[in-house]
Amino acid sequence: MPRLRHAAIGLALSAALFALNPVNTTAAQPAKKLVDPPATDPATMKVAKGFKVELLYSVPKDEMGSWVCMCVDPKGRLIVSDQYGALYRVSVPAPGVKGEAAIEKIPAAIGMAQGLLWAFDALYVVVNAKAPDPKNPKAQIDISGLYRVTSSKNDTLDTVELLRAFEGGGGEHGPHAVMLTPDGKRLTVVCGNQTKLTKFDTTKVPPVWGEDHLLPRLPDGNGFMKGVMGPGGAIYNVTPDGKTWELFSVGFRNQYDAAYNKAGDLFTYDADMEWDFNTPWYRPTRVCFVTPGSEWGWRNGAGKWPVYYPDTLPPVVNVGPGSPTGVTFGYGAKFPAKYQDAFFICDWSYGKLYATHMKPSGAGYTAELEEFVTGTPLPLTDVVINPVDGAMYFTIGGRKTKSGLYRVTYAGNESTAPGTAVNPNDLEFKRNLNAHAKRRVVESMSDPERFKLLGGAWRELSNEDRFIRFAARTVLEQQDAKQWAEKALADKDANAGAQALLALVRVSAPCPSHVKPDSPKPDPALRAKILDALAKFDYAKLTAEQKLDLARVYQVLFNRFGQPTADERKAVVAKLGAAFPDPNRFVNGMLLEILVYLQDDGAAPKAMKLLKDAPTQEEQIEYARSLRMLKTGWTPELRKEYFTWFVKAAAYKGGSSFNKFLKLIRDDAILTLTPDEKTTLGALLTAEPATVKLPSEPARPFVKAYKIADLTDALDKGLKSGRDYDRGRKLFAVGKCFACHRFDSEGGSNAPDLTAVAGRFSPRDLLESIIDPSKEVSDQYQAVEIRTTDDRVIIGRIVNLSADNVMVNTNMLEPGANTTVDRKLIESMRTSKVSLMPAGLMDTFKEDEVLDLVAYILSRGDRKSAMFKK
Repeated sequence: MPRLRHAAIGLALSAALFALNPVNTTAAQPAKKLVDPPATDPATMKVAKGFKVELLYSVPKDEMGSWVCMCVDPKGRLIVSDQYGALYRVSVPAPGVKGEAAIEKIPAAIGMAQGLLWAFDALYVVVNAKAPDPKNPKAQIDISGLYRVTSSKNDTLDTVELLRAFEGGGGEHGPHAVMLTPDGKRLTVVCGNQTKLTKFDTTKVPPVWGEDHLLPRLPDGNGFMKGVMGPGGAIYNVTPDGKTWELFSVGFRNQYDAAYNKAGDLFTYDADMEWDFNTPWYRPTRVCFVTPGSEWGWRNGAGKWPVYYPDTLPPVVNVGPGSPTGVTFGYGAKFPAKYQDAFFICDWSYGKLYATHMKPSGAGYTAELEEFVTGTPLPLTDVVINPVDGAMYFTIGGRKTKSGLYRVTYAGNESTAPGTAVNPNDLEFKRNLNAHAKRRVVESMSDPERFKLLGGAWRELSNEDRFIRFAARTVLEQQDAKQWAEKALADKDANAGAQALLALVRVSAPCPSHVKPDSPKPDPALRAKILDALAKFDYAKLTAEQKLDLARVYQVLFNRFGQPTADERKAVVAKLGAAFPDPNRFVNGMLLEILVYLQDDGAAPKAMKLLKDAPTQEEQIEYARSLRMLKTGWTPELRKEYFTWFVKAAAYKGGSSFNKFLKLIRDDAILTLTPDEKTTLGALLTAEPATVKLPSEPARPFVKAYKIADLTDALDKGLKSGRDYDRGRKLFAVGKCFACHRFDSEGGSNAPDLTAVAGRFSPRDLLESIIDPSKEVSDQYQAVEIRTTDDRVIIGRIVNLSADNVMVNTNMLEPGANTTVDRKLIESMRTSKVSLMPAGLMDTFKEDEVLDLVAYILSRGDRKSAMFKK
């Protein structure tokens, strides 16, 4: 980077800090008494058994802003940053000792940080901000970057050095956290998806990424980040001097923070896009196990990669809607062993501090979420463990909301001695340990010499563990393709073949979205060889996962190599057309994309039947999105049926971009019509969908207002076999379960994900929670009742905050049903004892239908479960 730019950034940073907070170098003083209301009272919070929360300091907004990140220095003092202002050093009394927090402003001309770390005798600061241009006060320059702050004398942090400037900062998706690598030799830096990739010296991620959409991607309906290409948010490893950068992982949306576990594995908590609620491309907030070279599939708008793509990885656990902020492991805390090993994650918008209890699973992990601290409102921004006193500290604030500093300590009866929640002699633990070791060996083969020495990673391409397969393909893509291309073309194993062919496609031709002047030109002869290799797999005999993997190879192949020849097209249409439709709805979605791309004459009638029969709006939208690009094979009746679907879909509910996404699909579809088709369809094309009346569907007759006693005998006998998976899935939609609950990667997110409910509830407990939803309401989805000074009563869930505005969702069936409340007008706020889930959802179901619904929920999405055997 030119020295002039470094100088301009330094001047702008200094000017911005002096303008916001004139430097005061006075010694630490007791906190001033506040005239504004204090931060959220710990007495109103729900806290895990045996723990207590103290409010140590209510941050005066006008003086110190809103704190968003934090670290601990060697003396156990906290260093915090105002989102829009300076850094402060905080000394707190020891746990159990009376006293007040002492706040000292750090004199260094730096702030607006979203990442802080004390390491190598210095304070590392990740600034995410824009500031007035010193040369043009009407303009702004990006002052985001990784900085190092040191002391010139007497423990006074006053010297600032810019190590690396970032582009794309200043917003909430810019550069974020910084932490120490497990070996203590490097830094790990986290950047959100609006931060442009910085220059890196080495990479664990094969630099062959692309958008890789076969059909044109729908941009965000509201235009957010339109035109921004992948790979999205990135994580780097950096030398302490900031000179050498290694790209470690990509494809995140807006991961704010990350942390390493004792095994040296990295985890982050990535954000969702709430505007995408109830679309097939919506992805909940999720905890990700970040392996070297991993790709997490963020793409703009509807282009996000689904979790079943083989070129991305699955999350450890889906959390649901929210705004991820700070994370930490509990190591060093004076907590029971279970919590020492927990991964603590902060959700800003819903006010949840979760304890994520990890469990090794093969080469990866699974996890269970526990609500550790919850409050209303509680806009959590960061969390740390102080190794000096063994306490947890967290901050609330951000977006100029009321900020506070809190401490969590354990006051229960369990031992807090250092320990582990894992039994090292457990056989399952040992198997998982072996899988982890194998994955790491494979990852080490990215070095060409180790690749040769260890015999390559080929045998692991067919490993049953997805993380090992992914690592093996990543290693393959970092080797010279001339060494392994023929082997990839000859492999007859569906698992290894899919991974190897995908690697061959990715390294042999660039994605059109990332073509550079020196990019290799696609070789039609190689495309033909890859198609021949794909043709040898008998699609009908493959598992659903194998079908998805091979379909992805076709998609990326055609995207990167372009249209096949007429003969190649004919062969692929014959092969995949015969396999369409499939029992698996995700396989159908991928096959339809390919058949539409190839303009298969037979796709329209099959796809329209799927569209008509699909029980969820997500599945319907998936088919409608692909069909918008199909020009052939339509009859007048099918065309009318397709455009009539948009009238039906106008009543569907979703996030802020939902209706605009539907309009984009409809507009694209209109462009495929001939003049005669436009004339025939007439007013159906020009009228607003909401103004077109459709015949109303007959109402289901009332059967019974069920009580749990009515179904006890049926549950004992009726779930062993003979249930109907497809009818259960349809009833899950009829009962409006999909509107709020996520299940098997589809559905809403305003209520608990029910995919793994079988591991937590018995059939009776599950059914009772449906029949009487208010008997026991999940803390995670509990409503609040707000009473205001102007005599309003608002009941719902707090979903967002901004300054003094509190946004409340009042209808779980409609994500956009939000009411804004001025916090200054709130007279009282308490937890509601009434569930937002309505009662009586099964009153129109017959007993057999109730059993099919319960079996479907308990199946975890597996249609081969014994419950469905005839």
